[in-house]
Order: sequence, then C-alpha cells, then structure tokens
Amino acid sequence: MLLCKPIVTLLLAAATLTTASTRADAADDAPTASKMPAPPPLPEAVRKMLEDAIASGNEGDISAISKVARRTYPEASAEIASMVNQHRIAVETARKEKLSDPHVLALWEGRGELGGFLSTGSTEEVGISAGISLQRQSLNWLHKIQGSADYRRANGETSRERFVGSYEGRVQFDARGYAYGLAQFERDPFLGYDSRYTTSLGVGYKVVQNKKMDLSLNVGPSLRMVDYTLDETESKLGARSSFDLAWKLTPAVTFRQNGSAYLEDELKSATLLTSLDARLVSRVTARLSYNVQREAETILTDGRTDTLSKVTLVYDF
Repeated sequence: MLLCKPIVTLLLAAATLTTASTRADAADDAPTASKMPAPPPLPEAVRKMLEDAIASGNEGDISAISKVARRTYPEASAEIASMVNQHRIAVETARKEKLSDPHVLALWEGRGELGGFLSTGSTEEVGISAGISLQRQSLNWLHKIQGSADYRRANGETSRERFVGSYEGRVQFDARGYAYGLAQFERDPFLGYDSRYTTSLGVGYKVVQNKKMDLSLNVGPSLRMVDYTLDETESKLGARSSFDLAWKLTPAVTFRQNGSAYLEDELKSATLLTSLDARLVSRVTARLSYNVQREAETILTDGRTDTLSKVTLVYDF
C-alpha cells in the first residue's frame, strides 16, 4: 500500500503532462484567425476612383467602377460593398429628410407650356395654347395642380375655347399603391357646356417604376355636374379610370401619354393626350402633342370626336 500511492501519483502526473503536451501541439498545428493573412486593402488608386464617383453622386459611374473593382480585386469585395452601401444609405437619409420638410411652399416643382400663331392677309387668325403644371412630392403625399387653355379666333369669330383646371392629391399606401382624390373644372362652349365640374375618389397603382419608365393606373367612382350653354344642368354618377405614362427614350427625348375615361348612365367621354418631348437646353423642351377628345351625345350635342395637334415650348422651374 505504501508503494501504490507514489506510483499512482506518478502515473497521474505523467498523464497530465501528456495531455498538456498534446493540446499544445494541436494548438501549434491548427490555424487560428489571428494567424490567417488579412485580405490586402483596396489599392489607393482604385479607392480614389470610387471615392470620386461617390462624391459626384452619379449612380451609373458608381455602379460601373464598383463592378470592375470587385471583379479585379475580389478579395476587397467587402470593402467596396461597404463604401457603396454607406453612400446609398446617406443618399436615402438625405432624401427622406428633404421630403419631410413641413413648409407648405417647399418642394414644389413646375412646368410652363406656351405656343401660339398669328396669320394675317385674306384670313386673319390668331391662336394660343398655354398650360401650367405644379407638383409637390413629400414623403407620403403627392399634390398636382394643372391648368390648360386653348383659344382660337378666325375672321372675328371664335372657333375654339377650351379651359381645364384640376387638382389631384395622392397618399401612398406603400412604394406602389396609393389613394387619390380629384377635383376638376372644364369649360368648352363648342362641346355644349359653359362649365363641367368633376370629382372622383379612388385607388391607384404604379405598374412600372424605374429610371426609364413610369406607368400608373387609377380607378374609382366619379360625380360630374354639367352646366350647358342653354341653361340646362345635369348631374351624373359614374366610374372613372385614367393612366399616366412617361417613357424616357433617350436622355433628351421622352414619350408621354395620359388619358381618362368616364362611364356613366347615358353619358360617356374620354380624352387621350400623346406627346413627344425633346430637350433643347437644360430647362427648355420642345413638345409635339396630339390630343383626342371623345364626347358622347348630350342633351345639346351629338356625339363627336375632336383632335388637336400643336407644337409648344415647355419651361421647367
């Protein structure tokens, strides 16, 4: 028994030393995070190119340079992605801060349109077309105010007199869906009415929304009140649908089309405006447009379709 105790102690000590030695050897053989070589940094010249592109704010340059840099230096992909993501987060934050401006006169943008002609001689004729469009886009609301006037007079007789003014407000449900409210005034004695008031509430959806194309569709009930030129009045409940399309064909040329249609008990009407905008200088655009207006038979006029082609200059402000 006296000999067993020292022998057991020696065996336990040997086992302890063997285990410690084995662990130390395993630790020396196993790679650790501290011993793994760090990925080489992005070369300074490439970093400077990407920083300059980010500072310019040109998304095309940022995407192109970051794509080439990731392909050329794949080991620096995480660093490149971090630089681009930080820029985009900063841009989105600044955008939201700007659109949150509560001042009622802030965030408005507008377009003014003007065209006309004058002829003298055997026939004296004068015509003018004018329009204005104001828009305020906030974080969740869009306000649109539009007005247009077409007037023509030949040999002392008025041959066209049409005025339209409208307000539309939209509130966003999400990135694509929204609700809208519309109030509109029209005057066109040659279609038989001194005034026509339209109100409509409904929903809309942005079917396409990208850098080249925007397409939105609206639908909802409507109420129209018409004051005819012979002191007759009429009110109609119905349904309204409309669409707005803007398609950027090139950086300087945009194709636009917007239309609306009303379906009522016995009164139906529709308008379709197609235009091609070509930018001349930074704020001035030449516009070629073609408008089609269809009115069903009313208590004063037969059903008719009117068209109007015009060339105008548009100024952005």
